[in-house]
Amino acid sequence: MSDADSIKEQGITLYNQHDYEAAARAFQQAKDAYAEADQHEMVAEMKVNIGLVHRELGEAQQALEMMQEALRTFEDKDDKMRMAQVLGNLGGVYQSLGDSEQAEMSYRKAANLFDELGEEILYSDTMMALGAMQIRGFNFFQGAATYMVALENRENLSGRLRIIKSLSNLVTRVSGGNPA
Repeated sequence: MSDADSIKEQGITLYNQHDYEAAARAFQQAKDAYAEADQHEMVAEMKVNIGLVHRELGEAQQALEMMQEALRTFEDKDDKMRMAQVLGNLGGVYQSLGDSEQAEMSYRKAANLFDELGEEILYSDTMMALGAMQIRGFNFFQGAATYMVALENRENLSGRLRIIKSLSNLVTRVSGGNPA
């Protein structure tokens, strides 16, 4: 494991412990070390991590800037998995900024990439995030339909997800079954 990798792991630990400022410092150090080693994809990953810290600290604009920079790197490398992950995170950042339209677009792009990659769980999780956003925006029928799509192929659902699926089925039937 390189020095940059161990610093990154330290940052992840600090992030999981909710010590966001210390995590940001570790991610910045790892980013600098990866840059020295010409590991551009890892530099971009650290930008995403720093962006996640900014989001947790309520600094959505800084989070947006870091994640957009990372997304450009992954697009240049045609790294669809990382693109999808960043787009999913950007959905949450756009929500924090109150931009529902951009949030929905980011979630949908992420979901489409996850679907294309055969990542069923990540697809489902992304669609559930979109459905939750729609419901919070008082678009109950569209949110329920989105949840239906999200949970369609999910197996071994938790009790909470079984309830959500049942409620979504009910709302979708009552509304006439318009999918997301």
